[in-house]
Amino acid sequence: TEPSEKMASFWVDRYLYPLRLCDDALRDVMARFQAEMVKGLGRDTNPTAAVKMLPSFVRSLPDGSEKGDFLAVDLGGSQFRAHQVKVFADGKQSSQLESKVYPTPKEVTEGNGAELFDYIADCLSDFMETKNLKHKKLPLGFTFSFPCKQTKLEEGVLLAWTKHFKVRGVQDTDVVSSLRRALQKHKDIDVDVLALVNDTVGTMMTCGYDDQRCEVGLIIGTGTNACYMEEMRHISLVEGDEGRMCINTEWGAFGDDGALDDLRTEFDRELDLGSLNPGKQLFEKMISSLYLGELVRLILLKMTKEGLLFNGKVSTSLLTKGKIEMKHVSAMEKDKEGLSNTKEILTDLNLFPSEEDCVAVQHVCTIVSFRSANLCAAALAAILTRLRENKKLLRMRTTVGIDGGLYKTHPKYAGRLHKAVRRLVPTCDVRFVLSAGGSGRGAALVTAVAHRLAAQRRRLHAALSPFLLPLAVLRDVRDSMRAELEYGLKRETQGKATVKMLPTYVCGTPDGTEKGKFLALDLGGTNFRVLLVKIKSGRRRSVQMYNKIFAIPLEIMQGTGEELFDHIVQCIADFLEYMGIKGARLPLGFTFSFPCRQASIDKVRTAAQNGFRWQLCVCLVKSYHPVLVISFLLGTGSNVCYMEDMKNIEIVEGNEGKMCINTEWGAFGDNGCIDHIRTKYDREVDEGSLNPGKQRYEKMTSGMYLGEIVRQILIDLTKQGLLFRGQISESLRKRGIFETKFLSQIESDRLALLQVRRVLRQLGLDSTCDDSIIVKEVCGVVSTRAARLCGAGLAAVLEKKRENRGVERLQITVGVDGTLYKLHPHFSRVLQETVKELAPQCDVTFMLSEDGSGKGAALITAVAKRLHNVGQK
Repeated sequence: TEPSEKMASFWVDRYLYPLRLCDDALRDVMARFQAEMVKGLGRDTNPTAAVKMLPSFVRSLPDGSEKGDFLAVDLGGSQFRAHQVKVFADGKQSSQLESKVYPTPKEVTEGNGAELFDYIADCLSDFMETKNLKHKKLPLGFTFSFPCKQTKLEEGVLLAWTKHFKVRGVQDTDVVSSLRRALQKHKDIDVDVLALVNDTVGTMMTCGYDDQRCEVGLIIGTGTNACYMEEMRHISLVEGDEGRMCINTEWGAFGDDGALDDLRTEFDRELDLGSLNPGKQLFEKMISSLYLGELVRLILLKMTKEGLLFNGKVSTSLLTKGKIEMKHVSAMEKDKEGLSNTKEILTDLNLFPSEEDCVAVQHVCTIVSFRSANLCAAALAAILTRLRENKKLLRMRTTVGIDGGLYKTHPKYAGRLHKAVRRLVPTCDVRFVLSAGGSGRGAALVTAVAHRLAAQRRRLHAALSPFLLPLAVLRDVRDSMRAELEYGLKRETQGKATVKMLPTYVCGTPDGTEKGKFLALDLGGTNFRVLLVKIKSGRRRSVQMYNKIFAIPLEIMQGTGEELFDHIVQCIADFLEYMGIKGARLPLGFTFSFPCRQASIDKVRTAAQNGFRWQLCVCLVKSYHPVLVISFLLGTGSNVCYMEDMKNIEIVEGNEGKMCINTEWGAFGDNGCIDHIRTKYDREVDEGSLNPGKQRYEKMTSGMYLGEIVRQILIDLTKQGLLFRGQISESLRKRGIFETKFLSQIESDRLALLQVRRVLRQLGLDSTCDDSIIVKEVCGVVSTRAARLCGAGLAAVLEKKRENRGVERLQITVGVDGTLYKLHPHFSRVLQETVKELAPQCDVTFMLSEDGSGKGAALITAVAKRLHNVGQK
């Protein structure tokens, strides 16, 4: 630079040093803004927050499947616009925008509310007439570029006017209702207002249609604002914690509480005092194009008064507010013609600058606009950092959609902003996309997305509503179960009963006097367990257990009974040697978790194979935890046993005392009595099982089948285009891939959708946030139906017990075991609530079984030994 330029730069730099912000200062601004975001999102802290973080109720970005004709109206600048947007689901993310611009007269922007909305309706009517649209019923999105508190997508209360609007009677009212009233006066048009959209949100949606990574919107022009997609679990202002929602930060008010006072210069304070809203929108006044030209004027005025410019001669133009505009600043900063532009502009203002004056003024403009870009970058970097932390990523790729005159027309602003953002958040790979079609197109796209989601919600409801069993249906299930229990107990109907009500010949429960050492065998899955159980009686009553697990090879599972029991005996021998008690004579109980017909406590035939191809088996005892009056097993399979009065068990001789009945209720419905509540997904699961037509109730309620029901639903929803972009992955085609444990993980209250997506990714399912919400909902309806059906069945057993005892109110304890009941986050609660609804005269205590059926087998053996000894005496 020439010496004169160096001298001008030197004085300007010294004079305007407070406007220069180093990266450390910008990182400090980042931290301050992050703190403001948290404050604005909190229900308790939001009322005093300067940055209001307003929920927009926009919950989803465009996915490319949107289609149709949409209207949009755009209010917020010096002109009013009406738009028609055609959206095509052609896989090319294409749309057509046709617009018409209407002036916004001063009598409208400073009149009353009725006049404003009548004007909007009149303009829209004219536009529809021009485009020959009056014969169509069309959805409309309303871009309203002022701070609003929204409680719905189509409802918003104006908090305050900005941008020189001063319309009376609108603040603190719902602007959508006002627009609807005005539209109703036009009988010749049929418009459905579906969405109220801030222009910043509209920008994000416009860019999001072209780039699905776009999750941030930024306006930097006459006004400034930013929005982004926040996790619902962090938005305490809105009910629910599933998915995401676009937050309109309203960051223009950042600093209104004094958070930026140390960074505001004397010029910022003077500009604020001379504005229409002193003390408000302080951040906006430091960075938006509406104020930057005025800030330059104030600086030049003071420098001139101090003799640093124009030979100290203050012209009338420097004294006139608004005389220097942002277009002048932009023109003066151009690379090649900047100095000549500066000379021309200053001459037009009657300032007659020297060459040094032109250089100094150009330098002032650079510093002022540079500060604007840096401050904007710091706040944007805070948002990007929050997004990355929400996603728990070390590095994030994302897109920022931008609109606004300052960004578009200033020759260097975009480059400065981009560089500053990348310096401040090096862990974010940011793409900046300029909005095409602006906020009007964005409003139409918000409306299109809302239209799509409403249609998808209707189809999703149609698919899932058969799982939502009302109380009346559950009462019918309870009553049908009760009838089947009775059929299974009666001699003449037991042969045809689906609920077999198998006698166990267990005729007593522990009384605390049992003692000794017992062996227990537990067979029912792919593993086989041998236990040594030591029972102490008396005051120091206790049960100690030692066990070892042995695998059952597939060839044994599907071999002969002789091979199976040879394997079991060898496992027992290995265990006794392992425990150092080989040769000891011990009583033994055998838990055999398959339907059996018993002739006595130690003689039994299998009634079904449950997928195991075995011959005739002989065993000692079939136990479903008969320590309590009712025992309930809900894991891989589902069953209940309870102590029944002998006089009611017609298939066993004798009328005295009680006997434990193994209901084998998994086969409930095999006669078709619950076909009316079985869905097409239940039928698909049944048809693909090893025992089609059998165990129908169990296939709707147990852990072995719930994941497969979910998989069938997900396939159907994907075929309908409601999930995974309509693409069925190879993994989803695999039967059994969706295990029931995934339901427990996905439905956990502690699991954010981000983690749900990771679970789905383990299954080879590349899900969006919206996909994850739907998958979680599917899991929820399937597990809730299972819990409610189990509750209905259990209520039938409880009512039978109450009537057996002949009491008006029954107090009873139910022992429960099984991984589905124990590990699923909501199953036990839903089941208990259902039991309370369907058996209101039963006060039920649910007690979790400790160590399950192995301990139960040993205790039965101990009871049998005690009763045997009593009989001998």
